[in-house]
Amino acid sequence: MQKEALKILEKYWGFQGFRSQQLKVIESILQERDTLTLFPTGGGKSICFQVPSLLQEGICVVVSPLISLMEDQVNALQQKNIKAMAITGGISYADLDRNLDNCIFGNYKFLYLSPERLQQELVRERLKQMNINLIAVDEAHCISQWGHDFRPAYRNIADIRDLLPEVQIAAFTATATEDVVKDICEQLHLKDPVIHQKSFERSNLQYEVIKTEDKFFRLTQILNQKSAIIYVRSRNATQEISGFLNKNGITAAAYHGGLKKEEKSDKFEKWLTNKISVMVATTAFGMGIDKPDVRTVIHIDLPESMESYFQEAGRAGRDSQPAKAIILTNAGDVPVLKNQFLNNLASVEDIKLVYRKLNAYFRIAFGEGENTEYDFNFSSFCNQYHFNSHKTFNALQLLDRCSILRLSQNYQKKTEIRILISGNHLDNYLDENPRYANIMRTILRNYGGVFENLIPFNLASVSEKSNISEKECIKIFDELDEKKIIEFNLSKHDASITYLQPREDDATINPVSGFINEYNSTKKAKIEAVLDFVQNDQVCRQIQLLKYFGEKSPKPCGKCSVCNKKDEKLSRDDMNEIYLSILRFLKNGPRNSREIVEHLKYSENAIIKILGLLCEKGVLDRTVNNKYKILNK
Repeated sequence: MQKEALKILEKYWGFQGFRSQQLKVIESILQERDTLTLFPTGGGKSICFQVPSLLQEGICVVVSPLISLMEDQVNALQQKNIKAMAITGGISYADLDRNLDNCIFGNYKFLYLSPERLQQELVRERLKQMNINLIAVDEAHCISQWGHDFRPAYRNIADIRDLLPEVQIAAFTATATEDVVKDICEQLHLKDPVIHQKSFERSNLQYEVIKTEDKFFRLTQILNQKSAIIYVRSRNATQEISGFLNKNGITAAAYHGGLKKEEKSDKFEKWLTNKISVMVATTAFGMGIDKPDVRTVIHIDLPESMESYFQEAGRAGRDSQPAKAIILTNAGDVPVLKNQFLNNLASVEDIKLVYRKLNAYFRIAFGEGENTEYDFNFSSFCNQYHFNSHKTFNALQLLDRCSILRLSQNYQKKTEIRILISGNHLDNYLDENPRYANIMRTILRNYGGVFENLIPFNLASVSEKSNISEKECIKIFDELDEKKIIEFNLSKHDASITYLQPREDDATINPVSGFINEYNSTKKAKIEAVLDFVQNDQVCRQIQLLKYFGEKSPKPCGKCSVCNKKDEKLSRDDMNEIYLSILRFLKNGPRNSREIVEHLKYSENAIIKILGLLCEKGVLDRTVNNKYKILNK
């Protein structure tokens, strides 16, 4: 068996041997055992199901959450002359029918499906006719309600066990805590599974948390022309930071979900071939990316969980050469993280209120509504009942997760905007027409790429942030559209809602209240874990990470920002020298911390510490522009 597996590996991949533990996973699968494999990002998970499937008669069905991930793997297999197919969205019933027939009769070895596709009756019927040798579930943490990327549709994968009871399941993930591992096994109904787990240690990665008041300046110090990824939380930030880097001689591109497919492909290709060195991206960028020579991954904003941080940081150094994973942070990040993720969690009472108003919105009578579908305008709903859009969206998602209703977002019908004049012309126009300034600047602050493309945006959120009624927002946008300042497309329905249970008000919600409370507690715990990691500068960063994932007695890495921390106990003479140097420099006028750090020869931490002391003692003050100045007494 080992010889045959090695022959397949060499024939299709050109490798002489397997990586650590890959062969053990392959042997478990060939012994027809259910398996759960936990390998870190870049650990070679896909080979673990592809090799045994090629060794057996029949086809392997791969369930994967992302279209781009499926397409990448299918393309890679096809280049090796292996027959593989991904059935993605947007195909007709006739094409779907023909593709499934090809899998039954056409000697295909791999069929990639999304979990949503598994719900289609036609797909289920055809799967029963296929000679399936394995069901592989990629990104299996998505099935766990305690995972960082839970997707309700993943829960339905377990139905395939009833459909194909004799076929074993092989599940794979790069990030899972002990609770998530247990939940994956239960939710997928794995029978006496063999669990293969590599240490999450990445010995070539250097984890750093850098506290800095000027993140942009720090980027210019860290980056060179080597390949890097910078993760940010907003589309606007991707544009802003990539523009800043290009002006400072570092080639960069912005990547986010609002770009057209051709633009994404073009930017990705340039980055992949090192024509640009830095990709500034939202978290939409990354899953399934296999660029081996990424030397640095930087988080400008704090990640929402340790799992997502570990997965994103793990995209550095996949060639096993030294690489860095860096978080840039300052005191302002903590309230932003809490506000974005914790303050918008929907409590049981919030969900009950949203559910009652939803029933009123659709005029559903008590005891009615089961299996009925409605067009839904999310913005209009929030506006009508004066709901916070972020919290309301979280409430609807939880109602979906609890199988009370199904929220289907219609990505073909989005409210979109594009600015048709240049940035300078727009500034002049808004100065001359201040009525439009607030709402347009809200758009500019929150949505990147609006000068280049039609960008989908959340009307309720823009209304909320600009403090202008939604009706007035639409009126303003219509006026600007008529004046050819913008292109504006208003969608009347941006989603649909299907009721899965009859309306029974609180009696519908009460049975799932325990889950809702536990889900919110888990979210809070994940945020606290991130804050603990960032603020703990006493314990090796790698030890903190590995302990979070349940590893016992991990050893210090010897190279992270904690292990490398120099004992910066400043003597009285050092403090006095820095103090005098700062005062001499500020005699020429107010300066920001970046200018002070650049001018003085001392470490940034030492300078920031002395600046803080001088402000406390009333020697210095800060201007509205965040510059330090000497106080005249």
